[in-house]
Amino acid sequence: MKRRLLAAAMLAAMAGGPPAAAQMPDARQMSGIPMPTGDTPAGTVVVRLVRGQLGNDIANHPVELHVGAETRRATTDGTGRATFENLPAGVTVHAVAEVDGETLESQSFPLPAGAGVRVLLAAGVGAASTPAGAGPPLAAVAPIPAGEVAFGGQSRIHIEFDDDELEVFYLLELVNPASTPMAPPRELVFELPAEAESPSPLEGSSTQMTLRGRTASIAGPIQPGTTPVQLAYRLSPAGVSRRLTQAFPIAWTPVQVVVTQIGKVQLSSRQLTGVSDMPGDQHAFVFGQGPALPAGTPFVLELNGLPSRTRLGRTLTIVAALLVIGVGVWASWSTGGQSAAQLRRAQLESRRERLMADLARVERLRAAGGDAGRQVERRESLIAQLERVYGELDQQPVVGGGAERHG
Repeated sequence: MKRRLLAAAMLAAMAGGPPAAAQMPDARQMSGIPMPTGDTPAGTVVVRLVRGQLGNDIANHPVELHVGAETRRATTDGTGRATFENLPAGVTVHAVAEVDGETLESQSFPLPAGAGVRVLLAAGVGAASTPAGAGPPLAAVAPIPAGEVAFGGQSRIHIEFDDDELEVFYLLELVNPASTPMAPPRELVFELPAEAESPSPLEGSSTQMTLRGRTASIAGPIQPGTTPVQLAYRLSPAGVSRRLTQAFPIAWTPVQVVVTQIGKVQLSSRQLTGVSDMPGDQHAFVFGQGPALPAGTPFVLELNGLPSRTRLGRTLTIVAALLVIGVGVWASWSTGGQSAAQLRRAQLESRRERLMADLARVERLRAAGGDAGRQVERRESLIAQLERVYGELDQQPVVGGGAERHG
């Protein structure tokens, strides 16, 4: 996580500084707009009734939820919330309530598969007079208009290497070009790749984005300007080549990808019109750019020449160690001699071989231009471990009574 925070900070600086703080809308501006959230279980819709403003909750009041052709009913609790559970994913729903003779309705929306939805219904939005018990009159507030938003500005996918694992960062800017809040006409929900591991939001990302497993949801309305949407995940080693596919529910323009240059890494995609090297303070980068990617279109990225830890040497070492241990155990059974000492010596020799293989791998990574500080630290640790193993080997008896010298 520390590496992710550092990377996000570095790329935020490259993007030209932190985005301006978003101004939260009031209850009347939010009324009727569905907001997917990871805090609500999937298949659940929570409808909250308020009179005029947040905090003025309407308790013990009936609410209807139209689920396709079916109508479900619930009553608000002491906090003004009515909960509808076990709803099928993909079904179109909208909420309805009548307060003081005023009919309140939400937008119709399809229920996302990976997140629950919260809906606020505020009474008094268009009131010209004060209903009995409704408090002071409220000025009419125009509903939030629907409109298109997109990932733009400095939006990019950034890929780094941690040994032979990949760390993938989505550093996206959700752009609303209007001067007022915008309600997207569709749910802003997308799935990360199936092989994505440990997905998490990055520090600095908007709280309007939530992650539930590999499902990312962005709640509306979207404020004018840019809203940061930043997350990260890991990819386990998979050889020297890797294909990454990602689709977004809105357009991405322009497409930008940055990959830390290490060894002979190559970046390619039919959706990129240019790939070039880009210098950096500590590392060089491979930078790819392409034209606008339409909403829902999968972006397919190919990575080749990735650093990959070979398994052959390690496998041979383990096999040799098992053979040595097996011979030692057989010798202890057949001769009744120093079986414990022989077994310990075999274990030390096996560990020595593993450490030597790891040391050789570290030297190869250093030569390939890897993280110098990390490799130097790892090299010093391996040498210290080897010295301890050699010291203990020197104290172990050798079959035949001779003394073994180690170089």
